[in-house]
Amino acid sequence: MASSSLRSFSFSFFALFFFIVGTSNAAEPYLTLDYYSSSCPHVLNIVRRELECAVLSEPRLAASVLRLHFHDCFVQGCDGSILLDDTYSLKGEKEAPTNANSVRGYELIDRVKNKLESECPGIVSCADILTIAARDAVILVGGPYWDVPLGRKDSRTASFTLANENLPTADQGVLTLLSKFLYQGLTVTDMVALVGAHTIGMARCENFRERIYGGFQTTAKNSPLAASHLESLKRICPVNGGDDNVAALDQLTPNLFDNSFYQYLLRGEGLLNSDQQMYTSLLGSQTKDLVVKYAHDSVAFFQQFSDSMVRMGNITNHESFTTGEVRKNCRFVNT
Repeated sequence: MASSSLRSFSFSFFALFFFIVGTSNAAEPYLTLDYYSSSCPHVLNIVRRELECAVLSEPRLAASVLRLHFHDCFVQGCDGSILLDDTYSLKGEKEAPTNANSVRGYELIDRVKNKLESECPGIVSCADILTIAARDAVILVGGPYWDVPLGRKDSRTASFTLANENLPTADQGVLTLLSKFLYQGLTVTDMVALVGAHTIGMARCENFRERIYGGFQTTAKNSPLAASHLESLKRICPVNGGDDNVAALDQLTPNLFDNSFYQYLLRGEGLLNSDQQMYTSLLGSQTKDLVVKYAHDSVAFFQQFSDSMVRMGNITNHESFTTGEVRKNCRFVNT
């Protein structure tokens, strides 16, 4: 009876919160698929070539670029604000606790920008480069294709504060996580699909220590395979020290974009508490059903991930469209 009440509460909370938030940050009419068709017709090929070279030499960069795009869009919209370095007059987002030691790939975006400035100076925004690069990174490790609407402007501001407030963290529960997605105009389905990006990439010990010394054994039900996995994780991440040591979010296929991440959640072996909560939390009946669906149907996961990436990539910063620019250097506003 209590379980049923909790599920009813979670559904009511989701519905109410979504009604309040609405979709104010959803797609705007400024973005089009052919935005650079005349001004920089080779933009997609240039980005793709640079991503191919980088990801083939270091597959982990695919996850890094994808995370970089995610962390950009959740703060002021997809406006390239995360790429800005600190200056005497601007406090950037890179050193916010949610980004520091976690987000990589800045140098790769710099290389792409330099190539495009040589080909089409002052035309392609850093925000658009990052959005295209995230799509190509996914494709290069076996993930789905989606069309990328373009035409974003680069923000002249950044927000250290919003980086701390808006971005999900590894220790948060399902209701807190969902509230952060709903705030961006994204849905429950979008959240579960987008978190599937954890099928590639690594996590720092600092972000999964509490999980492996806490609830991991309970959710994994002490199966022999899980016990061996847990011991391996504890060697990587001791009780004290080793905060920067890393482990794969998907131990089976860490460099392949597939649906095995969700299969780990079904077994109770999710590395991050925030991930596992989508399946095991009593407040997450909707998220649990979606985890089961994507664990058994990779086609459904790929399709929804593509759709949700477009929705996330279309989160706009109204200010950047009116006062934004195309940066010459992604790290600094134009003088």
